[in-house]
Amino acid sequence: MGHFRLLVVGNGISAYGSYLNMVALNVFVYHVTGSALTAGAFMAVRLVTNVLSGFVSGRLVSAHDRKRLMVGADLTQALALTALLLAPDGARVGLLFALAVITGFCSTLSQVALRTSVPEIVGPGLRARANGLLVTGRSLAMIAGFASSGLVVAQLGGYTTAFALDAATFVISASVLFLLPIRTRAAGGETPAEAGAGQEEPGAASGFARMLLRTAPLLAVMIAVRAVDGLGSSSHNVALPIYSDSLDPGHPATFISQFWATWAIGNIVAQQVFGRVTKKTGRTPGERAFALGACVMSAAFIVVFAGLPTVPAIIAALVAGMADGFTEIVYVSRLQAAPDAQRGRLFGLSASAENTGFGLGMLVSAALLESFSPLQVVATFHGMAIALCVVLLAVLLKRGGSLTRQEDRQKERQEDRPDRPDRPEGQPQDRPDGQEARDDHTPGEPREARDVSTAEGRTS
Repeated sequence: MGHFRLLVVGNGISAYGSYLNMVALNVFVYHVTGSALTAGAFMAVRLVTNVLSGFVSGRLVSAHDRKRLMVGADLTQALALTALLLAPDGARVGLLFALAVITGFCSTLSQVALRTSVPEIVGPGLRARANGLLVTGRSLAMIAGFASSGLVVAQLGGYTTAFALDAATFVISASVLFLLPIRTRAAGGETPAEAGAGQEEPGAASGFARMLLRTAPLLAVMIAVRAVDGLGSSSHNVALPIYSDSLDPGHPATFISQFWATWAIGNIVAQQVFGRVTKKTGRTPGERAFALGACVMSAAFIVVFAGLPTVPAIIAALVAGMADGFTEIVYVSRLQAAPDAQRGRLFGLSASAENTGFGLGMLVSAALLESFSPLQVVATFHGMAIALCVVLLAVLLKRGGSLTRQEDRQKERQEDRPDRPDRPEGQPQDRPDGQEARDDHTPGEPREARDVSTAEGRTS
């Protein structure tokens, strides 16, 4: 885990720059153009890029070296920010929209590549702890980025300093990644050229989604829950400034800062508790824990907007942060249980689903807040997430016995077949009697469908 901790530090530094930039860049767009419409268009371009880049990122991560992709994504964002700094004032508007596309695509690509690579970097047994460290690093970066953005822009040189600092964080992150001797792809697996991963036909993304729904419905439902969670997240993001202003019109930023700082602390607490529990028990929570955690998270977000006094509202924000961090660790760890060859496209699909939910929720929430209160809007969107999680829990309770039996059969098969990492995939194992092992692949069924479906039930 030593090398991975250094990676977390580099990733956290990069995330700090991103959160700092999130504040500074959006304000800078309005400052340069003087148009709220242009500022809104800038955010829309980035959101659309995030949605579309998920599918593309999944294919790239499956076909190319993941470490190089992450290093390239960081350096590309650093170069784009440097170009914005050096450009004359008249050319900056056009560069801003190019920057929205570049940062939206590269941030998604980097996230998909990193999440896909975690099991290969630390080993499958430590993936939950590793994901927890990533959550902690990002939470600390968010606190630092949001807290320092006003100081950097107002007193330390303005937007130029903020963009230069952000570019430097990407260079640091890329340097750390480049120097670390980490492996990001399964040993002995097919190379991209052998797998033909880069030669998929158009529509492969939608075909993979249909295959996932048919062969691994629980994973598909979990991704759907995350998409609906995106709707809920967008609703409280949009409603928070309005609700905070109603609490204290003279100091609307007070409750916002308290909320996000407490939420981030909850994320960190969740990682610490999760890491200790999984280390002690040796078990990674699965789908039921994910559904329960998502229900608690959404319910806590609703309570935040219920008009309670400050202390109970902050406690609810802490619970929301803890549940949010817990569900993210469980969710990411669950998807990482899939075979390496399919993991990239799973995370690409997940990124597109989450970004679609968040982007759509931003638009719909903003429109609904014109006529409804923040509590009504937040309760509606997070209520949808709770309803879907209740359905998932009901299905899991009904299938509990069959899932347990499937897990037992999977363990028996693994015990009967000794690990042969040097054996090319698809080649029968040698038997003592000279007979070839029977290939249980069903004719006409995509082999990747069998690999993804066997990942179900691996976590407890």
